Amino acid sequence: MNIRTSQPIEGANIIGKGIFSISSATGAFTINNVVKDSCTFIISHLGYASKTVTVIKKQKIETLLVYLNESSTTLEEVEIFGKLKRSAVKETPIVSHTISKEFLDKNRENSLMQTLSKIPGVSTINIGSGQSKPVIRGLGFNRVSVVQNGIKHEAQQWGNDHGLEIDQYGIENIKIIKGPASLVYGSDAIAGVVDIQPNKIPFYNSLLGEVNILGETNNNLLGISAAIEARKVKWFYRGRLTYRDYGDYKVPTERINYENYIFELHDNNLRNTAGKETNASFSLGYVFNHIKSETFFSNVHAKNGFFANAHGLEVRTSSIDYDSSNRDIDLPFHRVNHFKITNNTSVTTGKHTLHFDLGFQNNYREEHSEPVPHGYMPKPSNSKEREFNKNTYSLNVKDKFKPNTQHDFVAGINVEFQNNNIGGWGFLIPEYNRFTIGVFIYDQFEIGSNLHFLAGIRYDYGLVDTKSYYDWFPSTINNRDGSTSHVNLQRAQNKTLNFGNISASTGLSYIRKKTTYKLNIGKSFRMPLANELASDGVNYHMYRYEKGNLNLDSEESYQLDIDINHTSKQFSVGISPFFNLFDNYIYLNPTSNYYETLQIYEYTQSKVFRVGGEINASTTVLKNLQLEASAEYVYSRQANGAKKDFTIPFSPPLSGLFSANYQFKNFLFLTKPQLIADFRITAAQNEIVPPEEKTEGYQILNMSLVTEMDIFKNNQLVEMRVKLNNVFNTKYYNHTSFYRLIDVPEAGRNLSISLTIPFNK
Repeated sequence: MNIRTSQPIEGANIIGKGIFSISSATGAFTINNVVKDSCTFIISHLGYASKTVTVIKKQKIETLLVYLNESSTTLEEVEIFGKLKRSAVKETPIVSHTISKEFLDKNRENSLMQTLSKIPGVSTINIGSGQSKPVIRGLGFNRVSVVQNGIKHEAQQWGNDHGLEIDQYGIENIKIIKGPASLVYGSDAIAGVVDIQPNKIPFYNSLLGEVNILGETNNNLLGISAAIEARKVKWFYRGRLTYRDYGDYKVPTERINYENYIFELHDNNLRNTAGKETNASFSLGYVFNHIKSETFFSNVHAKNGFFANAHGLEVRTSSIDYDSSNRDIDLPFHRVNHFKITNNTSVTTGKHTLHFDLGFQNNYREEHSEPVPHGYMPKPSNSKEREFNKNTYSLNVKDKFKPNTQHDFVAGINVEFQNNNIGGWGFLIPEYNRFTIGVFIYDQFEIGSNLHFLAGIRYDYGLVDTKSYYDWFPSTINNRDGSTSHVNLQRAQNKTLNFGNISASTGLSYIRKKTTYKLNIGKSFRMPLANELASDGVNYHMYRYEKGNLNLDSEESYQLDIDINHTSKQFSVGISPFFNLFDNYIYLNPTSNYYETLQIYEYTQSKVFRVGGEINASTTVLKNLQLEASAEYVYSRQANGAKKDFTIPFSPPLSGLFSANYQFKNFLFLTKPQLIADFRITAAQNEIVPPEEKTEGYQILNMSLVTEMDIFKNNQLVEMRVKLNNVFNTKYYNHTSFYRLIDVPEAGRNLSISLTIPFNK
């Protein structure tokens, strides 16, 4: 067995006097016919230090476990990539990026999407210190699908203040697709996909685990995550528990100007942004011959406060002492619980591999605020302003058929049903049912060993059924005859809308020596959401009145992607431009009308043209120094409608990232220490759509030290990461941040220390 990983070693030589054996694939070997009272033999294998073992017959040992240390001989780095790894990425015309566990561990931030924001073309909409949602090339919300274990994550992602309920610990591999991906993933993948792929199956007779400990200074965060996984032969299981507790985070300013009010901050704390998160997951799997199946259970629970000055300007009139503690969670706050069950099963028979993904999700969300009367509304009896209870049932069936070495056919069907119920004394979106079904087929054809062609088509049908809603209180209405009436106003009506659309994609990938050229043309679509169709209420998180539009059509997007990448031993460089046209982009348009002093925003559609892309380069200097640079830019323009010649909301500005990674020699108890510096330069965003405000440019330096330590002297190395974000405590604004809308800068200087302690048997 490997002493560091506890994995079996195949092909080890066991040699004694007149005795010889070789270990099997499970690491097992047998020694028979030992006639002496003791026997000494040497166990050796290439890449491991030899070990001498003596067995005494009087001890009556039937099974003997022998652990080998990996050899200390240092070789030049060798990378071997199979067909299913790097070659497959090169051969597929789709522009994608694969994220490894090593990248995730090295760059881990407070949320999964903040961790991924180092990838060119990927940014986030941040909601406080522990939540964020993905943005790919300037598009977010329900235009980016987040998929976990083959099932699309379904929550209340339509809201600006709703984060992503996924535990980022324990994820080993993520595939990011930039650009339209409705062909395979269906509606909501019109801008791209964050595909969190299943973890690899554990080795035979293995037991592995780890404990992650994290502490941060900016918000006094304390976190721990513990995991275990094991496998005998056919059956395996995994489990993980994560807990995080953090206080109000600090910003590099003493006051905030919001709606012409100046709010003083106590000790730079953004009051009431503390939170608690508890996550648990467990899976049970089976693998034998041509069958693989794993059932995954997870529950993510979070309670987070909202910046008190943002939600209806409470601090001016509230009796709550928000500065009494930086760890309590006062009103306003939200409580979210996301429960998920998924099953992934694959069956290989002949030239076909069938994949079945089955999922159930329940997303329960409560939003609490101080009970304050608005307009004709009397003072509510409790603090539960809104409640959402969403159930989602998903089924994906896919057949991968390889008739010969040239063709890879994939045909599939996706079915999803959603039921979303509401509660609370505030109204924003109605109850609704949503049903979608889509069928697709595509073929990746190998024209030559270096030339690959992909083409596919898909059809989707969708139905949205909204339910009527009446205010629970009467409003006074002036009649034409001069009289008045007191009626419960109707905010939503029973309405059933149908949508159907075609998606298609075609592309080429050409590999010439060390350079890969990709060209892909795709058409995608997105069904309107219930909030876009039927919202009719006050959103106090945004301090505005939002009104839906039942006449909206499905969004349709046409995009051309080009990707050129050159990789050699010493350096790599790549460029990925894109050209995108929306026929009918849906957005929330501010109007000149008001409702009780709140500006009314209405959902509408317009043609939008977008162009942009990413560029990246990396090189290795003096063997131990690696330099990387990347830049991203998106230009958007509305071609018609009320905001013609303006950009679209949340458009990220030009941004560049420069990174340096230097690996030192082993020092004292530190093994392979790496010093990493990231310097981000972001230009000013002057291209805005009213009522957005312009955002100044900024420069931010982050530094980190990553190393391993043999603390327990058992060759199970403990990984330590020390990271200092915003080294100079710079005051800056992220244009795509939720709190940017209320003049709140990003978090100040933050020192974090994390330890990953492995164990195995």
